[in-house]
Amino acid sequence: MFNYTDHVRVLMEDIVRRVPRLSDIDLRDVLVFGRLGRSETHGVYAACHSLTLPDSDPAYYFWRDGRTGRLTRRSEWFVTRSPEVRVNNRRLKYMISITLPRFPDQTIRSSRKEHAYATAGDWLAKLDTIVHELYHIDPRHGGIRRSVKADGQPAEVPHTPQFFADVAAMVHAYLDSAPDPGVYEFLQHDFAALVRRYGSVVATTFRSYPSFPQRYRIRLEHQPHHPRAAHVLPLGGPMRRHRFTQDDLELREFTLRSTRPVTKVPIVRAASRGIHPQQPASLAARRKHAS
Repeated sequence: MFNYTDHVRVLMEDIVRRVPRLSDIDLRDVLVFGRLGRSETHGVYAACHSLTLPDSDPAYYFWRDGRTGRLTRRSEWFVTRSPEVRVNNRRLKYMISITLPRFPDQTIRSSRKEHAYATAGDWLAKLDTIVHELYHIDPRHGGIRRSVKADGQPAEVPHTPQFFADVAAMVHAYLDSAPDPGVYEFLQHDFAALVRRYGSVVATTFRSYPSFPQRYRIRLEHQPHHPRAAHVLPLGGPMRRHRFTQDDLELREFTLRSTRPVTKVPIVRAASRGIHPQQPASLAARRKHAS
């Protein structure tokens, strides 16, 4: 079997070691996991999830009369909070999700990156996506990195032309550093080719699959006063889990349209170090040498 998230993680470790702009990132604070995303549907290839965002401002849901505009109902006050994810008792700060099989089937044209890699193969679009998600990590200030405009001023949106240009420059900087091609060779194969070569593609996921740790609502203990409402509703809804450990991780096999858990395979090392016990020896050796 081919463990996609492990190989992505080893590549990330090589990138942050070789690209000065990303050198502040400590990947011990980051978990890489897989999500299902079909190649023929639209959606993200990968995503960066911050586990360090502060509590939101207090808020409530409300309903108004469509004719008069009068407030008729509202929920209790609540805040939105980040979940806690620990691996080997280390609290993680970020998660990066890889969407399978959509990510390995990514092409230059489908990702609209022709302008940055006009004469390159499709695999560079995947390398760009990985650098893109790493660049969202802000190790100095926490949370998702704030984008800037071309003049260096903060932007209101997470993605700006300058952000994309920075990512492309870092991709070229990484390749110019003469990395071992074996570290990124897997990017040159689409999902079907990996299945033909290795028999199956697996990835680290959460046992609650397809769900994973996300921001959750919690009722304020002291409810603020609010102008009149006809009725106050309990916050209600299922309470999301908000604490996770390595025991909540598992390995799943991904196919073109579904997934299934892989049993009897340890997962702790994959979560904490990026090396799976069944990972190819040459890749494991490179990871050991690099550390």
